[in-house]
Amino acid sequence: MARNPVSARAVAIAERVLPLAGRHASSGIVSILPAEPAFRTALRARPDALNVLSRALGVTLPVKPKSSTTKGARTALWLGPDEWLVIDTGGKDPTTDLADVTVLHSAVDVSQRNTAILVSGLGAEAVINAGCPQDLSLAIFPVGAVSRTLFGKIEIVLWRTGEYAFRIECWRSFSDYAFTFLSEAARDAVL
Repeated sequence: MARNPVSARAVAIAERVLPLAGRHASSGIVSILPAEPAFRTALRARPDALNVLSRALGVTLPVKPKSSTTKGARTALWLGPDEWLVIDTGGKDPTTDLADVTVLHSAVDVSQRNTAILVSGLGAEAVINAGCPQDLSLAIFPVGAVSRTLFGKIEIVLWRTGEYAFRIECWRSFSDYAFTFLSEAARDAVL
């Protein structure tokens, strides 16, 4: 009896490895943790396409600079006049929701490129400011504010998710650098 060569082979399954899995840092006033996996879509579009894209995504794409909008587990972060980062923490890929949209746009899945670090606590602003020159006071950078900025030597997307909470989106290849920098800054943070 002939053997089927396909059925005799082992099937390899790729498993997503998180770059910061198991890492954490904290002091008495700040906690630094890797964020849970999320789907991320880099979206570019003209203003006339925003209503259609917003309906398809289920979240309104913000048009105000440095702002974000959230509905359920999906958030759209404003990065520029025609650019957004759409993050879904609920396990649903935004590019799938955009697959049948016919208005002109560009949607690229960057889920494997990016990762995120959560920084929270009374010392969160001070820890982030150790590497980011941006004014993070609530009056200037309120809850929901977003900025593409620098942290040390890398580009990040910084999103204020709460009064004392931030999400730092960075490329996976820079995540160890960012996490270590934040951890070192946390050791020096005082109120």
